[in-house]
Amino acid sequence: MRGVAITALAVASLGVAGCSHIMHPLGGDKAGPKQMNNPDSAVQIGVNGYLWRATLDTLAFMPLASADPYGGVIITDWYAFPEKPNERFKITVYILDARLRADGLNLVVYRQTKDAAGAWIDAPATSQTETDLENAILDKARRLRLSNLKG
Repeated sequence: MRGVAITALAVASLGVAGCSHIMHPLGGDKAGPKQMNNPDSAVQIGVNGYLWRATLDTLAFMPLASADPYGGVIITDWYAFPEKPNERFKITVYILDARLRADGLNLVVYRQTKDAAGAWIDAPATSQTETDLENAILDKARRLRLSNLKG
């Protein structure tokens, strides 16, 4: 029994010794991150930050299902407006560029309506809805950028 305890202690000690050098999440060692050529890149996400923030702000009324800042994908969960409980929407936003550009944003709106039996059935969303949401996000992103430049 004592031999088993000593063996377990030895294995645990080796495991702890292996953890003595832990890499910092941004690179480098425990003392801190590696020096970066561009200091602004240390906190960047994979997509344009203004488009990212503007998308989250614009769609804040909808429940969020998934958000990947490195891949640039934001997916909402289904949302029904209180005044129209028989219709619900889900939105997927793709941020395609690290620059603030109109073509750096792609938005897809999914719509469902309830049938007489109460089941949700896919229905087409108007392209105007997608355009209006894209424009709202782009406008918000431009305003965020301008507010950052001013102060």
